[in-house]
Amino acid sequence: MTAADAGTGRVSAASDRAMAASVPSSASASPGVFDRAMIAARGSELEWLEADGRGGFASGTVAGVRTRRYHALLLAATTPPTGRFVLVNGVEAWVESHGAKLALSAQSYGDGIVYPDGADRIARFAIDPWPTWTFELPRVGELVQEVLVAPGTTATILSWRLAAPEPGVALAVRPLLSGRDYHALHHENAAFRFASEVAPGRVAWRPYDGVPAVAALHGGSFEPAPDWYRSFLYARERERALDDHEDLASPGVFLFDLSAGEAFLVLTVADVAAGDAPWLDSLARAPLAEAVARVRAAERARRAGDGGCLERAASAYLVRGARGRTIVAGYPWFTDWGRDTFIALRGLCLATGRVAEAIDIVLAWAGAVSQGMLPNRFPDRGEDPEYNAVDASLWYVVAVHEVIAHAERNGVWIASEDRRRLRDAVLAILEGYAAGTRYGIRCDDDGLIAAGEPGVQLTWMDAKVGDWVVTPRIGKPVEVQALWLNALATVADGDERWRRLRERALASFRERFWNDARGCLFDVVDADHVAGRNDPALRPNQIFAVGGLPHALLEGERARRVVDVVESTLATPIGLRSLAAGEPGYVAHYRGSPRERDGAYHQGTVWPWLLGPFVEAWLRVRSGAPEAVRAARERFLPPLLAHLDDAGIGHVSEIADAEPPHRPCGCPWQAWSVGEALRILALLAPSTAG
Repeated sequence: MTAADAGTGRVSAASDRAMAASVPSSASASPGVFDRAMIAARGSELEWLEADGRGGFASGTVAGVRTRRYHALLLAATTPPTGRFVLVNGVEAWVESHGAKLALSAQSYGDGIVYPDGADRIARFAIDPWPTWTFELPRVGELVQEVLVAPGTTATILSWRLAAPEPGVALAVRPLLSGRDYHALHHENAAFRFASEVAPGRVAWRPYDGVPAVAALHGGSFEPAPDWYRSFLYARERERALDDHEDLASPGVFLFDLSAGEAFLVLTVADVAAGDAPWLDSLARAPLAEAVARVRAAERARRAGDGGCLERAASAYLVRGARGRTIVAGYPWFTDWGRDTFIALRGLCLATGRVAEAIDIVLAWAGAVSQGMLPNRFPDRGEDPEYNAVDASLWYVVAVHEVIAHAERNGVWIASEDRRRLRDAVLAILEGYAAGTRYGIRCDDDGLIAAGEPGVQLTWMDAKVGDWVVTPRIGKPVEVQALWLNALATVADGDERWRRLRERALASFRERFWNDARGCLFDVVDADHVAGRNDPALRPNQIFAVGGLPHALLEGERARRVVDVVESTLATPIGLRSLAAGEPGYVAHYRGSPRERDGAYHQGTVWPWLLGPFVEAWLRVRSGAPEAVRAARERFLPPLLAHLDDAGIGHVSEIADAEPPHRPCGCPWQAWSVGEALRILALLAPSTAG
């Protein structure tokens, strides 16, 4: 397998597991498994995710303490994958036995109070096959708690069981509700409706008009007992200098007899459309325990079939929304973004053999081309798509090319009509860029793409605070040229016009971007649209001239020098810095207020997704030799696989601090980070080393 082919070859589950097993994790003895000591030390930092395949999800910490406004047991996407509402934030749960009340939950309140002490009773946590806690309870023994989100529907299954049932053990569970936009916070108010609609095995609540109603299916009993729980503290929101306190409403208590068997509580949206959740419909014909058993069996088989840890993680980002199949850029706060979707697709879908899903995704986006551009973001609700990215459309062209090539190599049929749709979308993008489109995006006389206007952020380095664009990069950014030249390569063989344009652009690139003083590439030429003004800032964007795309723009000594400079100044164990230390504006740590964090976002902060292009470039300048693959596997895989136990368990974070120990931050679950990690696994699979 060549370096170019590796990005679209299937990662075998066996090789994924073998590589993971050969690299011990620094966080736990077994991947995704944590003992009492680790939970006590870091349980509130380690986070789990269960996604529903529609944009909704459940998430929380290993310790059970909610630390983000986004941590919830039922978070629903009302216009998948957008329109998200937090419906059930969490639960208070306890066991009553032998006259004692033993907490299973823990909440963080103001003044640093954590109460009750349920986290202290957690003996073990495991992420597979879904989040599972084992509690050790005095005079009761072990109790196992599980959280499973059923894919394809908005439902979360909670369960509790005794390892060795004994008489006289009861379980009480108090749901904590809000009914708010997932970015907001909830506070005590007179408008909240506590009224419970009670039916056999089912309770429903309708807290506010315009908010989805909540249903709870259960195998116990329910006692109405309305109450407010006040002043929850979210530590991660405080770190982000955002509002960090919330009040939640509890309408009552569910009671279960654990002596009689496993307790189930299924949280879902009350008014489920017909056919939306077939397994919920089946509850009318079978007991709850039987319905849950069927879901568990199917989901256990599906997750086992996904293969290794990262392959399973990939499933979380693939969603079916109102516009068709797409990719969620990251949890908990991103939805489907154009740039992120097309970058992540190659790893999430092609490197894992999900070619049918990849075809669906590029087809779903094909109809969104406007003036040669694809939207970078669909807002949550009520706004027009945002066409504010110079690179998203070019990433789409690259993705389409690789999807078609992968389908042909693997015998996957793409209908003629669908091929025409994809070809038309690609040509519309190229024609739009060649003629000129929004925000000054145009093909200049030298064949390169110029782009940008004051006050607009167009590249992936897109942080903006008010009117302050942190990294404007107006002119001709280096990675945009790499994408443009790769996009032209997809049509150059069949059209003389595009072939000549690519030859002119490639010659211009090689002549104009080389910075001999630093032995690497300029980040932007014709900066601010001033001819001959070049930006020498040492950034990672130049790596795309050598790796990360099907066609490298540099060869030989210059390619090697670019990789060497990036390696010596920007590479970290978990990704590439966005700016080299010592450069003007460098920020070592991602901290503080939104303005401070956005100011650091691309000014040194490490981006794990860039490790994929770097590893590919590192191998290319060594001709992909077997010994180079082996060396790369020994060097690059251990810290990457160790990170899977370091933040969002089983996933790869959005960003990390520029300086050691490179603390993960931003989104703990990021699509393009996972996607590029999967491409790395393909590049470094044992078969590629001979």
